Amino acid sequence: MKLRKALTRYFTLLVLPSALVIGVFLRFAPPQHNPFLPLDLNDRPGLASHFKMTQLVRHPSACFDALDATGVLYTLLEDSPPGEACGKYDALTLERSLTPYSATLSMTCGQTASLYLWERHIARPAAVEIFGSPIARIETYGSFSCRNIAGTSRKSEHARANAIDISGFRLEDGRLINVKTHWDNGGKEGAFLKRVHKGACRIFSVTLGPDYDAAHADHFHFDMGNRRTCR
Repeated sequence: MKLRKALTRYFTLLVLPSALVIGVFLRFAPPQHNPFLPLDLNDRPGLASHFKMTQLVRHPSACFDALDATGVLYTLLEDSPPGEACGKYDALTLERSLTPYSATLSMTCGQTASLYLWERHIARPAAVEIFGSPIARIETYGSFSCRNIAGTSRKSEHARANAIDISGFRLEDGRLINVKTHWDNGGKEGAFLKRVHKGACRIFSVTLGPDYDAAHADHFHFDMGNRRTCR
């Protein structure tokens, strides 16, 4: 009897109020904060955005629907044969996004959707705010590449078309913001790079930059793998 009273008291004082708070939050929170609402890539990233992105990775049809709603143009790729060490699955070749890229990108839908979210809501607004000039082109070392993680025998997310390396940003006024040159320069360029790196951590599963190791001294690595890292 005492145990039942204690459990009833616990439920009344803690569980029920918490459930009510969560219910009110989900009822009135913006869509990007509500994990139960579909992801709209045109909404700014929120508390639930990364969770929703991981769900898109697991549900390719929903991912392509979300990507189609943005107006991004792409060519769908056939899946690689099963069992290959490196391959492309639920992947595409990006034809046109909001900003041109310096290399052709072949990526999974989930990686492409994450890149669009970062580009639209993080990188492009930061460039206009800090430099007063939009991004004309994003400099990249590419996406798909059949290789291991440096210094290991494990395949990189690049080997699954699930990653991208970004080395810099060309602005419409002609300036080039370079990760290797400007990461630690302390000026506007450094502030911009820190902001787009930090913003990527809210969207991608793995975000690596020059502070991670020497192999990333000249670029950012973004991927939608199973790990969760921001360095």
